[in-house]
Amino acid sequence: MTSAPMALTAEAGRPTGQPPARRTPQAVASALIALTKPRIIELLLVTTVPTMLLAQHGLPSLKLVLVTLIGGTFAAGSANTINCYIDRDIDALMKRTSRRPLVNQQGAVKPAEALAWGIALGAGATLLLGLEANWLAAALADAAILFYVFVYTLLLKRRSPSNIVIGGAAGCFPVLVGWAAVTDAVSVPAIVLFAVIFLWTPPHFWALAMKFKEDYARANVPMLPVVASPVAVTRKIVLYSYAMVAATLALAPYAGWLYTAAAVGLGGWFLLEAHRLHRQVRADGGDKPFPMRLFHLSIAYLTLLFVVVAVAALLPVGRW
Repeated sequence: MTSAPMALTAEAGRPTGQPPARRTPQAVASALIALTKPRIIELLLVTTVPTMLLAQHGLPSLKLVLVTLIGGTFAAGSANTINCYIDRDIDALMKRTSRRPLVNQQGAVKPAEALAWGIALGAGATLLLGLEANWLAAALADAAILFYVFVYTLLLKRRSPSNIVIGGAAGCFPVLVGWAAVTDAVSVPAIVLFAVIFLWTPPHFWALAMKFKEDYARANVPMLPVVASPVAVTRKIVLYSYAMVAATLALAPYAGWLYTAAAVGLGGWFLLEAHRLHRQVRADGGDKPFPMRLFHLSIAYLTLLFVVVAVAALLPVGRW
């Protein structure tokens, strides 16, 4: 890919010179689903069910779990779709995002349709959670959408290297939604789980941004790896990793000794990998870092941690 910006048509955000896509029902449906970023939603939902199990100290009703998962999917899909609508200009300049629907499908879905789809998903999430769970869960889901769209996407992403630190809070709301769906309240354990994901997000995303540093620079997005040296970035990754592990241990009084033992082991694994990346960058001057190892490990880490939360909530053993 050359460094020159890709020319886009005004109405569809597609590369000039390419024919418009056929607007078949299948193509439209595929594009609408892709706008929601399903792979990101999967990770968000991985944190929701274990949180509900911990809040219940057992199994909530199947109906409530399904309502919360579907409502959470709609809410996350709404935020992601509106993000794709707003960021379609810079998505066209970045290799990592150049295949997103408003860029690569040459008009299968128009920007106005994408925006309407995002708003409809948000409305659906609000009504489903409010009517079938409770209005606190619905309000928290709405807060996540608004935070992701207005604070991260519109205010911070193109302006501040702290964009993902602050804006990443939007991805922490599913644990609050899950807890509120069960208890109609937000308690200390939910806030601790929020903090865990909040502190996990920078190491996770900065590792990805190190890999795609040139992409972000091309789009003039000031992600930390664009504006800071690799050594400075990995130093912050290590610091946030320690804070994250400390936050996981703050859940110990609520989750029991089985969870605590697993959190210590998983945390040590994560810290070793964070230090490995930092040492590597210091040794070679940051010329050839391999951050995607930490990125993929971070996904496995968060998944395993919340699996342990679920197991500890269900088993009769493992509690203090």
